[in-house]
Amino acid sequence: MGVIIIREMVGTSPSSWSDAARQAVATASRTVRNIRTVEVVKSSARVEDGEIVEYHVEVKIGFEYEG
Repeated sequence: MGVIIIREMVGTSPSSWSDAARQAVATASRTVRNIRTVEVVKSSARVEDGEIVEYHVEVKIGFEYEG
């Protein structure tokens, strides 16, 4: 591996924190090649009427530089 570039994103899901992370990676992979790592930095959720309605994860996605 050469140089790894890190980008931060927030993924969301109505299902779970892990699905929110998957959504972030899936979204990034539409425009970024060579994704190698994902690190969950922070997890949170939106609550309405005492129920979690949306999961959020702040992630750092690492991809290999192709320069």
